[in-house]
Amino acid sequence: MKPKIFVLDVDGVLTNGQFLYDQNGKSHKIFGADDSDALKLLEPFVKIFFVTADKRGFPISKKRVVDDMGYPLELVSSHDRINWIEKNFKLSETIYMGDGFFDNITMSRVGYSIAPSNSDPKAKDVANYVTFRQGGDRAVAEACMHLLEVFFKE
Repeated sequence: MKPKIFVLDVDGVLTNGQFLYDQNGKSHKIFGADDSDALKLLEPFVKIFFVTADKRGFPISKKRVVDDMGYPLELVSSHDRINWIEKNFKLSETIYMGDGFFDNITMSRVGYSIAPSNSDPKAKDVANYVTFRQGGDRAVAEACMHLLEVFFKE
């Protein structure tokens, strides 16, 4: 199986999964370093998409993912991710990186799956690869290096 699509969850994968609030509501998310640069190394081989279920934090995620990094971002509920992927891509050609307790459902059906080290235990149990790094701390960069080695080694 040569993957063609890489779908990543935002919160807990690209971020550390924490939300910062002030008196006006959700105000910040913590994104890690190097993830964007590592994703650029994968661009010649796969199409990259991000998903989030965080409606209130969507403008924050959009600023980082779409405006700063240049990738598509879709608002997709955690429990509907497998249906969204199946509707848009071939499951066997899709890599999914997630961390939440619903992600195990998606991860068990796609061609290849990755979980950050601080993921829900059910996600880690079904993942093909678990990073040493945590979400928001270069886990995506580590996953990219792993995928280059496993699937796109020249």
